[in-house]
Amino acid sequence: MSALTRRTFLGRSAGGLGGLALSGLLRGDESAVPHFAPRAKRVVYLFQSGGPSHIDLFDYKPAMRRLHAQELPASVRGDQRVTGMTSGQGTYPVLAPPYDFRQYGESGAWVSELMPYTARIVDKLCFVKGMHTEAINHDPAITTINTGAMQPGKASLGSWLSYGLGSENRDLPAYLVLLSQGTGKNPGQPLFSRLWGSGFLPQSHQGVQLRPGANPVLYLQNPPGVDPATRRALLDDLARLNEAHAEATGDPEVMTRVAQYEMAFRMQTSVPELTDLSTEPESTFELYGPDARKPGTYAANCLLTRRMLERGVRTVQLFHRGWDQHLNLDRELRAQTLDTDQASAALVTDLARLGLLDETLVIWGGEFGRTIYSQGKLGAPGSGRDHHGRCFTTWMAGGGVRAGTTYGVTDDWSYNVVDQGVHVNDLNATILHLLGIDHERFTYPYLGLDQRLTGVEDARVVPGLIA
Repeated sequence: MSALTRRTFLGRSAGGLGGLALSGLLRGDESAVPHFAPRAKRVVYLFQSGGPSHIDLFDYKPAMRRLHAQELPASVRGDQRVTGMTSGQGTYPVLAPPYDFRQYGESGAWVSELMPYTARIVDKLCFVKGMHTEAINHDPAITTINTGAMQPGKASLGSWLSYGLGSENRDLPAYLVLLSQGTGKNPGQPLFSRLWGSGFLPQSHQGVQLRPGANPVLYLQNPPGVDPATRRALLDDLARLNEAHAEATGDPEVMTRVAQYEMAFRMQTSVPELTDLSTEPESTFELYGPDARKPGTYAANCLLTRRMLERGVRTVQLFHRGWDQHLNLDRELRAQTLDTDQASAALVTDLARLGLLDETLVIWGGEFGRTIYSQGKLGAPGSGRDHHGRCFTTWMAGGGVRAGTTYGVTDDWSYNVVDQGVHVNDLNATILHLLGIDHERFTYPYLGLDQRLTGVEDARVVPGLIA
């Protein structure tokens, strides 16, 4: 009698899911076919964790100068929730951005003085100013934008892309993740591995985090006394045992483990080569900035991202903490943009130089924006801005995006979307579309539902973002 587990039995009963998943793993990437011709082959998500202030960076309104120090009208605030950090304020005075804005490029995009390098590439960017989400606190908001739902346990965007499209490089994972801490708010909001997890998808599709230093991937190196030939023999024996167990149980996770062991073995060679920057010319470090020489910084991670894309990694996601300027807005925001501005623009410029930008979708943005009203006494050095999910700004480049454009219009207070709103699940639907995937057909049966990245409510592809 075979050792049929309850999980495997339920999987087989639900339309043969267990057997289908196992056969998919055994077939490999040949079964990973997009629904239609893609505009992009790979994705870079420059995730700015904490909620960058769209008001102080990109969503400029001349009227804000006139509205400064006035009370935010109740008609503008409406019945929107505010966080517990400002719900008890007796007044909500408008805080105009204390930075100069100018229009740049042929597109005439407005950019803050805090982003001089981004200002130089505006004609390659599509600014999405009508972004919105229901979440007003960090964890549900960052979980939603990365997995399509506020509740933990869903699969991340990168995991979905790994599952659907596979990898272009058998020696590196399809989905790699890099983390950095900014000099704005330090420490920034905590980040959990479930944000790049595979959820209900096979574990081989979860993101693999690369860390700075001598051991970029934990537990990858052989222990003392074990050479590559010995490791190879051990893996071969273990694979035979696992294959026998998979045959007896039909559990697809058994073969997932085999695939992970094999990937780890190949990464023992591929990762050191990937992270060795000694072959990069001086011009590269001039482009990305001096921090590119410091492992673990945002700039160094952007440079590593370019190297990953050159090697065929499907999805790279950078999480940069420190964008949560409740207090000390001017000092913290200036520091945070110094961390990121040059390197973000450098990555787009470098990809264009190498001929990779047209097939690479680059996304820059956080989980929500900030309030136009001041958190704390207006003008006080320790004042800042609270969370705001009703409207915020993201930018996109490359990979079929309509470059040199702005999509979405907010009101004079940058508090509400008045035209061309884009929900976070609309953004994910559009990302999938640019990669040749129909988000409504791209599903995985789990818990009696056809799960999808864009959730169970209506989501749409946004044509105005596509060239």
